[in-house]
Amino acid sequence: MMFPPNTSEVEITTFQLIGIPGLEHMHVWISIPICFMYIMAILGNCTILSVIRTDTSLHEPMYAFLSMLALSDLGLSFSSVPTMLRIFLFNAMGISADACIAKEFFIHGFTDMESSVLLVISFDCFVVICHPLRYSSILTNYRVLQIGLALVIKSILLVLPLPFILKRLRYCNMCLLSYSYCLHQDIMKLTCSDNKVYFYYGLFVALCVMSDSVFIAVSYVFILKTVLGIASQGERLKAFNICVSHIFAVLIFYVPIITLATMHRFAKHKSPLAMILIADAFLLVPPLMNPIVYCVQTWQIRVKVLEKLDLKSK
Repeated sequence: MMFPPNTSEVEITTFQLIGIPGLEHMHVWISIPICFMYIMAILGNCTILSVIRTDTSLHEPMYAFLSMLALSDLGLSFSSVPTMLRIFLFNAMGISADACIAKEFFIHGFTDMESSVLLVISFDCFVVICHPLRYSSILTNYRVLQIGLALVIKSILLVLPLPFILKRLRYCNMCLLSYSYCLHQDIMKLTCSDNKVYFYYGLFVALCVMSDSVFIAVSYVFILKTVLGIASQGERLKAFNICVSHIFAVLIFYVPIITLATMHRFAKHKSPLAMILIADAFLLVPPLMNPIVYCVQTWQIRVKVLEKLDLKSK
């Protein structure tokens, strides 16, 4: 992206985020469901983590990966939702450039980590259904630990250049961002510097996240092939039930991302309101819904949660 040489450059110290244009008078009321979703997401994911940590019968690879998903959801919520609430509750649109860049790093980092965890869970489902006799030898505790560390390191290294890129660039005399939180591509649009190389690196990061969805789809092709080869109807349903929770989690995570990317690329008359609502839903819905989906669909988790609630009520 090249900018004309006479474009004025300034050192921007503050960026301006936006709430929902046209509904500024409703911001306080809009903050109520956002706050509710935020609190429920924290409670739900912390409950999942607590149940898995305290119950030794759940110390298995599948639940270790579920713990990683819960941690990713918590990180995504903590790095974005408080900023959104500040806008809707107090009309505080301004955020310092350094804070915005730091939040952008954590949002993209936890997004990549959640995408990677969903890919690993799809591999877990693949091994359970396609190679059940080799499951314990393939996914040992040591290998699960290695996978967890690899995901964290990969997510950090992948997005680590992004804040340094943004700090190197010069910006035009405008500082209004397009969403209620800080995104790399959104900040990049404000730069007056020659950012072609940096733009392509941001695109590479986005493609890395999207490539996970391709590998997830491939794993389900093999899973479906195996399931259809099972003669017993009951065994088919049992195999399908193993994957239901993960399928919901994948759809909840990727549908907003793909919809937003499609609207950016192909929509001729895209609605800014629709774009903002989808972008906000991407950060609010997965952390809220993942614990609910796994509690409803995974009976081991559901039973343990109900037992804890029953003990507390007594």
